[in-house]
Amino acid sequence: MTTTADGTAVRPPLLQVEGLSKHFRIRGNALHKRARFVRAVDDVSFVVERGHTLALVGESGSGKSTAARSIVRLHEPTAGSVKLDGVELTTLGSQAMRATRRELQFVFQDPYASLPARMPAARIVTEGLLLQGVGDRATRARRAGELLDLVGLPASAADRYPHQFSGGQRQRLAIARALALDPKLLILDEPVSALDVSIQAQIINLLRELQSALDVGYLFIAHDLAVVSHLAHDVAVMYLGRIVEIGDVDTVLTKPTHPYTKALLSSVPVPEPRGRSGPRRPPLSGEIPSPLDPPSGCTFRTRCPLAVDVCAAVRPALTVDHATGVRTACHVTAPAGAVTIGDQ
Repeated sequence: MTTTADGTAVRPPLLQVEGLSKHFRIRGNALHKRARFVRAVDDVSFVVERGHTLALVGESGSGKSTAARSIVRLHEPTAGSVKLDGVELTTLGSQAMRATRRELQFVFQDPYASLPARMPAARIVTEGLLLQGVGDRATRARRAGELLDLVGLPASAADRYPHQFSGGQRQRLAIARALALDPKLLILDEPVSALDVSIQAQIINLLRELQSALDVGYLFIAHDLAVVSHLAHDVAVMYLGRIVEIGDVDTVLTKPTHPYTKALLSSVPVPEPRGRSGPRRPPLSGEIPSPLDPPSGCTFRTRCPLAVDVCAAVRPALTVDHATGVRTACHVTAPAGAVTIGDQ
């Protein structure tokens, strides 16, 4: 808790990530004698407010899941700061971090792979309570019933095993397990991408209802921008380990600034392509470069139709457009009057 100059108490953001980096060391071999590093996440910063959703979007290999796993220290960060409700997570000891994970829970992409096949649903959703030493057997049994009801599963589901549920039901079970310890933040790693489209809508609606009821924050990892537009309040676009655009979801998705964001939006299918309004955006061509040997300067320049000489020489910093609050890392499209972060 911090205070302003007049003594007013100000709560810190729910999650504050500053300069987060995760580099994986690759041992040398016959071709490369020296060890090399994969810069999977490189100097990433963002904030998640209470009761709000920040979406991390980008192609596969952009570093979204690695960033999420580094936040909860499934991967130990190489550098940077991660604060949950004002508490620095990167310096916590193992016991303190274990206790803190009660407030920071993960929902994975594949609900079948993330659930233990030999446990009944009631045991699955209360496993965290057991591991954290919360309540007795009767208390945990009651809590299991409450959680199953909360996510829309019948009481009869308590004794069923994961293979007896549909894909959507399994993901509801995974969400119930994540909510068992009343966390402040859920990290949702593409939680609907493995589901049918009709089931995706049900899970998204469930997540919205839970957020409204529980005031829980979401870090939502996705590549489907249509899903992001329905759930997120803010969106951060990642490319090759770095954030290239971040801001309010409506502004970023309707008036994108960075060429990569525009290219991602151009790849979203529309029911009537001939009726697409506005100018056509250039399609995204080529493949994302290897993080072992990223391009110099702006890492997107090798695929960017707007690239100029400075893009190869200087890595663009995030600049903020005070008219919209959107921050963009681009030499060419940064609006006039934008201010580099750190120089404000």
